[in-house]
Amino acid sequence: MSKKVKKTAPRAAPRAASRALAKTATKRPASSLNGATAERIATALEAIAGHLSAASPAAASPESFGSADAFVWHPDGRLSPVPRVSRVDLGLLKGIDRMRDILIENTERFADGLPANNALLWGARGMGKSSLVKATHASINLDRKPADRLKLIEIHREDIESLPALMDLLRSSDFRFIVFCDDLSFDGNDASYKSLKAVLEGGIEGRPDNVILYATSNRRHLLAREMIENERSTAINPGEAVEEKVSLSDRFGLWLGFHRCSQDEYLAMVRGYCGHFGIKIADDDLEREALEWSTTRGSRSGRVAWQFTQELAGRLGVRLSGK
Repeated sequence: MSKKVKKTAPRAAPRAASRALAKTATKRPASSLNGATAERIATALEAIAGHLSAASPAAASPESFGSADAFVWHPDGRLSPVPRVSRVDLGLLKGIDRMRDILIENTERFADGLPANNALLWGARGMGKSSLVKATHASINLDRKPADRLKLIEIHREDIESLPALMDLLRSSDFRFIVFCDDLSFDGNDASYKSLKAVLEGGIEGRPDNVILYATSNRRHLLAREMIENERSTAINPGEAVEEKVSLSDRFGLWLGFHRCSQDEYLAMVRGYCGHFGIKIADDDLEREALEWSTTRGSRSGRVAWQFTQELAGRLGVRLSGK
């Protein structure tokens, strides 16, 4: 009988050891197992939040306007400061003397707290419409104390529906603002023009006294011609059908028209740039090359003059610093 007895003791030992380890793990507090991990996760989340906060501008507030003279508005309520605005000196803008003088006078009145008009700068491409707005802003601020400096806020065309929210923010500030929209126009069934119209008309609250609107456009009425003709052809009363949209430009008290420049004005722009940046070239050669450049581009404008200046400066090894 003794030969038939099975030896099971060696197998029982590993099982006993496993039970002992399980009991030891059960007795250890859960906090000691998870505490270090939780602390590492919390530290990582704080670091991520810090990076996100640094990368994303905070929501705008009236107190933030002292940080810069120019900002870009975002429809989610943020204002991004622009430390260095891309612009040209006012004296380099040739062939637009009348428009320059009118806009400067209007802006000076506004900066001094006097009545001034919203302005629509419309007309030919590349003739200095947006450059004039930015140069005027810089010129007005030149001799003003920090507390009296105008703030320039650019709102992109596609964000125009958020304009009322921007007005609400600016209304409570002690600063005065030029709200600037470049290349403003409306196509098709775009209804965002109503937000602009509401601000221009003022509504119940009225346009804030510390805000003026400057816009540039290639269209005098801010609308495509085919859009206007479409409305007229399908309406019972053609005149009334387009009145609401066409009258949008009437809400701007100043209409400043920019037209294609003459050959002499174009050459004056080129010579002005060359003199400003110290580009040395014989005048006969400069005139010949500048005219050839404009012929290949099919137009004469301030933009074409600047592009030629860049080409000439690069070829002659001249750096265009201070633009």
